Amino acid sequence: MATLDEITERIRGAVASGPGLGQRLKFDLKGEGFIHIDGQAVANADLPADLVITISRKDLEALGRRELDPMRAIMTGRMKLSDMGLAMKLQPAIQTLFAKTV
Repeated sequence: MATLDEITERIRGAVASGPGLGQRLKFDLKGEGFIHIDGQAVANADLPADLVITISRKDLEALGRRELDPMRAIMTGRMKLSDMGLAMKLQPAIQTLFAKTV
């Protein structure tokens, strides 16, 4: 399993090579830290975000490898979203981001 720093670096590289999300996004890794994305800036800080995704580091990696279905993760409580509507709007961009982090 990758460390928080390794995952952050993968996300930083993915964000730098893409068009961006257009919204502030924060992964709350359930006590293991945070990954905050704001445009091209990626930090391990608990900063305000338009969408907060609460998920374990292990499940975040499983999402990136497509071993965990996002809808199943939500339905089983393994992933929580602060704004379902915004999450649905950003879904294609977030999936692209995940695909680049594997």
